[in-house]
Amino acid sequence: MKSSICVIGAGSWGTALAISLSKKGHNVRLWMRNEEQLLQMKKSRENIKYLPGVILPDNIKLFHNILHAVKDADIILLTISSQAVRETIKKFKEAVHDKQIIVNAAKGLENNTLLRISEVVKEELSQNAFAVLSGPSHAEEVCRDMPTTLVVASDSKSIAEYIQDVFISPKLRVYTNPDVIGVELGGSLKNVIALGAGISDGLGFGDNAKAALMTRGIAEIARLGQAMGADINTFAGLTGIGDLIVTCTSMHSRNRRCGIEIGKGKKLEEAVKSIGMVVEGVVTTEVAYKLSMKYGVEMPITTEIYNILYKNSDAREAVVNLMMRSKTHEIEEVVINKKFNW
Repeated sequence: MKSSICVIGAGSWGTALAISLSKKGHNVRLWMRNEEQLLQMKKSRENIKYLPGVILPDNIKLFHNILHAVKDADIILLTISSQAVRETIKKFKEAVHDKQIIVNAAKGLENNTLLRISEVVKEELSQNAFAVLSGPSHAEEVCRDMPTTLVVASDSKSIAEYIQDVFISPKLRVYTNPDVIGVELGGSLKNVIALGAGISDGLGFGDNAKAALMTRGIAEIARLGQAMGADINTFAGLTGIGDLIVTCTSMHSRNRRCGIEIGKGKKLEEAVKSIGMVVEGVVTTEVAYKLSMKYGVEMPITTEIYNILYKNSDAREAVVNLMMRSKTHEIEEVVINKKFNW
């Protein structure tokens, strides 16, 4: 089954997915906003800025005109920054027909509305089927055919299974999941915890601190997810704990690297600039903090990271605040529900 796929965004992730899809024989169009980047990639067949040393297959066609890029594609794959999704859709929606499937592979939440990307797409392209693609996946590994697993979630089982078939390969295993909310939130909120993991590394803390941060981090992600309608089991899967592990431990992770710079004493703006690419977790931290207030969910790690990023709180004091919180049970629901006679 060969499909026509338009990849919106020629950053590292968009380029890596375009390469993976092209190797399956799909007709791939890769759109980029920057005309200078287009000329460079046409000449060298390489995305020098984001994935140096990786050659683009010949069946990837490069586009700068977004209306031409999306026209009659079976799938429109969004790999741009979450904050740019709505604006970008507005630029191409006049060329979209209702049979085209919108797939989002960006991991973030819209800042001014607090909406998930599926909700943004629904507002702009209400007639189109939608799926989200997420999971523990670094572009630097996917483009080099290193084994990777992803999850596709959609309200429609048939759409999820179609996208699964489009992407799955001997090096890219794809699972399906009906929980769009959980998959979106897991992929987005893990970036907040990854910033915290980086800050911990930058402060010189060890594995003990990072293990605690990740474990308690997924607990508060799951609490918010449940409050927003997600299935708690999703957060134990690839788009929850799986994505959290890879993002908190790898130097491929922009969020972790940004956190390291903050932990070493750099201001937020300086740290983000040093990464040279979008750091989704920075905006997501603010959105997550606002969502925790909206839904009345306790998210102490998120709150402390928010205070570090946006209120200039001292990172070491934030650690003390977390360590000296009121005593509690690890899994309060077990105790509250009296599963044990304890």
